[in-house]
This record gives sequence, C-alpha cells and structure tokens, in this order.
Amino acid sequence: MPLPFLTADRAYETADDAALPFDDRDRWRRPYRPGPWRVGVAALWLLLASFVLFAAVIIAFTASASEAGVVFGIALAVIAGSLRLLRMGAWVSARGLRQVGFFGTRTTPWERVVALRTVQQPVRWLGLPRTVQGQALILVRSDRPAQDAPVLLTTHNADFLARAGSFDRAADTIEAWAAENGRG
Repeated sequence: MPLPFLTADRAYETADDAALPFDDRDRWRRPYRPGPWRVGVAALWLLLASFVLFAAVIIAFTASASEAGVVFGIALAVIAGSLRLLRMGAWVSARGLRQVGFFGTRTTPWERVVALRTVQQPVRWLGLPRTVQGQALILVRSDRPAQDAPVLLTTHNADFLARAGSFDRAADTIEAWAAENGRG
C-alpha cells in the first residue's frame, strides 16, 4: 500500500503566489527560536509543576480540600511562570516591535523607532548581575535620548548563549523588519 504523504519524491502542487498560512504580517512573531537555556529552564519548571500537581492530588485525597487548593495554586503559578519564560524576547509585526519581559511587555510602534544598532558592550550573562563583553542589539527611540536605549537582544542571554550565529541572524532579521517598515 503506497503512502504518498510519507515519500519525499512526490511533486508538491503549490502555487507560488498563494499566501502561506504563517505569512500574516499583522501577527506578532518572534524572529528567532528560543534558546536551549530558556527551554531547559522552562522544562525543569514544568517538571516541578507536575510533581506539585501530583502532590495536590494526594493532598486532596488524604487531607482537606483547602490545602490541596493551595498546592494546586502553587502548581498553576509555576506553570504560568514557565510559559511566561518561554514567551520572553523580542517580537515583531507590521505594527511595531515588542519586547516581552518576565513581568512586563513594552511595545514600540515603528514610527518611534529611529535606529536598531548592534554594538559591542558589556552585557549581562543569562540575565544575572554579572557582566561580560558581548554584543547587544539596542533600540534607539525618538521619544528617548540615545543614551537611554533599551537592549533587545544580547549574545549572552538565555536565547543566544554560545550561539553567536543565531544572534547575528536574529539581529539582522529584526533590522530587516525595521527597514521594511520604513525605520532603522
């Protein structure tokens, strides 16, 4: 029985002018993949949450429902934290540039973007207070002085640690989005 969907030699019949389903310019997208450090920490948090959920079920059967509810709430907080950790980073769309942090999100319309620059400077290692020499993609906005430019990406954050080529591609992609939308 032939399985044509599993063979690599079949001809794909797609029109070149057809819009791809992921080609929606108004949708927010991250122009790079999350790094292994970020994914690994989130996976460990989700593993911890599974143990806490299991403990909540055991507590529900052996103790009071209010104690199980507290432990279940802790598990939900750990799950929400790990999902937020995976969501962190720089996102782009036709409307602007969005920097998602753990506790907040800052969106800058393309009209306010003056420049995006890759500079050599001391950067924080994995978001910790320790700084090392690295590269950073900074955002120069029209409503802030150039010295107060926020850092979007660094070569030593959880997405690009030991992946300099990925940092260069991500910075180039974000700069291309800015140039395409008339800024940067």
